[in-house]
Amino acid sequence: MTSEIKNQQVARFLHEAHRARRPYQPLPEEIAPKTIDEAYAMQEAFQELLTAERGPIAGYKIALTTPVMQKMVGFGEPCAGVVLAKNIHQSPANVKGEDFGHLGAECEVAVLLKSDLPASGAPYNRASASEAVGALMPSFELVDDRGADYSNLFFLGVVADMVWNAGVVLGAQVIDWQGLDLVNATGSMTINGQPAGEGKGGDVLGHPLDALAWLANTLAARGKSLSTGNIVMTGSIVSTKFLNPGDTAVVSIEGLGEATVVVG
Repeated sequence: MTSEIKNQQVARFLHEAHRARRPYQPLPEEIAPKTIDEAYAMQEAFQELLTAERGPIAGYKIALTTPVMQKMVGFGEPCAGVVLAKNIHQSPANVKGEDFGHLGAECEVAVLLKSDLPASGAPYNRASASEAVGALMPSFELVDDRGADYSNLFFLGVVADMVWNAGVVLGAQVIDWQGLDLVNATGSMTINGQPAGEGKGGDVLGHPLDALAWLANTLAARGKSLSTGNIVMTGSIVSTKFLNPGDTAVVSIEGLGEATVVVG
């Protein structure tokens, strides 16, 4: 079986599973990715099926940038997926619980790019990547793990599955962010007014903009670039919290403000 045929088989398997709201199952062994490069190639094939329904790529998500998230899923390095245009919501956002198999929410610093980070400019570091940042926002990433068993998770298959991205909720843009201490800034989440988790911006690869540099370099290694207007989700400060219909969740990031999502 050629790699292209296998990529298409994986894309169809995942697309059908999400459309049918089927509970999570690992990819069949005969088509599962064996390397991270294979997983990203399969993710791209899956993206092609989704963009017809959910719009073009509008940004990226970075997963597993914090120890708490790496521990949660049992995978020790970051990975990336895309954010599609129709999956971007502005706070306060209302989403329908029935649109998800198992809805999770994550507390993140989101980045809006004011200029490109082209592959030709790599390698990037925090300082050089920061020059492209137009604004920061408090945000949720919405994930749909379809009820996965985290004790028995094949994470390369999750990378192929868009790293479970199901949308983002963006708070107000903060343009004058340069003076903020993002390392020590507290990020927290409440659900129905009750504390649900807390962490620091420095938990995200040492600094949220180090995560941006990691993404730009990872994409550059694959011949891809970040573009003006892209949204980049830098990774969850707290472990994923799962929401039910009727829940109201609020994330707060010190210096950036709040974002709210209501599940109908």
